[in-house]
Amino acid sequence: MSDRALSPVIGCLLLTAITVTGAVIVGTAVAVDPPTPAPAAHFEAEADASGAVRVTHLGGAAIAPETLRVRVRVDGEPLAAQPPVPFFSARGFESGPTGPFNSAYTGEWQAGETAELRIAGTNEPTLAVGATVEIRIYVGGTETAELAVRVREAG
Repeated sequence: MSDRALSPVIGCLLLTAITVTGAVIVGTAVAVDPPTPAPAAHFEAEADASGAVRVTHLGGAAIAPETLRVRVRVDGEPLAAQPPVPFFSARGFESGPTGPFNSAYTGEWQAGETAELRIAGTNEPTLAVGATVEIRIYVGGTETAELAVRVREAG
């Protein structure tokens, strides 16, 4: 009796077993860790030449400040020092931001509340009248909002 006919059958069975095992592993990984959607929230921003950047939560889901990450660009150029939200004192920023940007803030950022930070004159680029400031808000690592405003006169 010849063993040659068994080789293709065994190879086919092994290939099928590997394919099924791979499908089970991929299916389990996808089912176990679905991506968490970003909270639906709406914001409005403003900036002035004093270095103040204000973001108002207009509506939607409340946000825990410790899950926030904020990135700021001026005329397309990122700030040299980005705000480590929430914070009280940080390089490149005036001390004492307000609202959910302040590390002493308690509770969640609710609709109607405004957070403010002031970019120090030592941080580059500075806020000049007419410049475009882009503010990106991330919650839990997912971008939740992208805002763009023109810098206005201080006061």
